[in-house]
Amino acid sequence: MEKQLRVGELAPPFEAVAVFNEEFDKVILSDYLHKKYVVLFFYPLNFTFVCPTEITTFSDNFDKFAELNTEVLGISVDSEYSHLAWLQTEREDGGLGNLNYPLLSDLTKEISKSYNVLTDKGVALRGLFIIDMEGVIQHVTINNLEFGRNVEETLRVLQAIQHVQLNPEEVCPANWKPGEKTIIAETIKSKEYFSSHDF
Repeated sequence: MEKQLRVGELAPPFEAVAVFNEEFDKVILSDYLHKKYVVLFFYPLNFTFVCPTEITTFSDNFDKFAELNTEVLGISVDSEYSHLAWLQTEREDGGLGNLNYPLLSDLTKEISKSYNVLTDKGVALRGLFIIDMEGVIQHVTINNLEFGRNVEETLRVLQAIQHVQLNPEEVCPANWKPGEKTIIAETIKSKEYFSSHDF
């Protein structure tokens, strides 16, 4: 049985051919180490139905991720040539058009296996991994094939991760958003938060 990935562990390293700006390039996860956070999301297949809604929404929100010093990487088991054809298809025809981040090819399915998202049918579940600048997985969500993810929630979780890493004495309560009160992770000091909130 394969070892299941857990938050707090190092993200499995990889190299992959990617398509960006209609050019082929190589993406190496370790290139982002100590430089950027990474949102790595897997999706099942090109030219399907839910996938373009997720992929284009991440692209439309790319500036928000860039402001948080974060790279977005999309990946599926399709070839780079299939990626290119999908990128050259307009959105109104079910394509992607231009994207603000690279799409990676996992044709061998080794990356999907290493992140434990590969199904028995040979496609990836909708796995999403937030990896910090030390290469540590801080957040994982995995959806089944039929329903998409919430990009705004990904941004919110990323902001919470960055806040607690910058402020290690604090923890973020449920539904926390930037600018809202956090909890001081001490028995007495935490009461300041709890005494001022209704539950």
